[in-house]
Amino acid sequence: MHSLLLRLATTPTPLPTPTLRDGISEDQVTPGLLGFIMTAFFVVATALLIVDMVRRIRRVRYRAQVEEERLAAAAAADVDAADAQDGLDGGTHPAAPDSDGSGPGGLARPRE
Repeated sequence: MHSLLLRLATTPTPLPTPTLRDGISEDQVTPGLLGFIMTAFFVVATALLIVDMVRRIRRVRYRAQVEEERLAAAAAADVDAADAQDGLDGGTHPAAPDSDGSGPGGLARPRE
């Protein structure tokens, strides 16, 4: 049994012949012009789909960024409105500046 396995493992396989079988022409085994045209069509279609998808993704990201900025601005406006409302209702006010223009604790405040 061992000698049979050794003989099968060391027996070289025949190399394929470089010529075609009888009755087969080269046109029957190559894709030809139609195959090239179909492959080119799929490559172009795939490239166009990728470009379109990148454009759509970019548009969605931009819209999300604009929406986020709009919500942040609305939240800031709400906070400003709440602060203004608190100021009108007699809520806590920041310390008034001293006569020399400095704020509480003698810290200079920036001029507006």
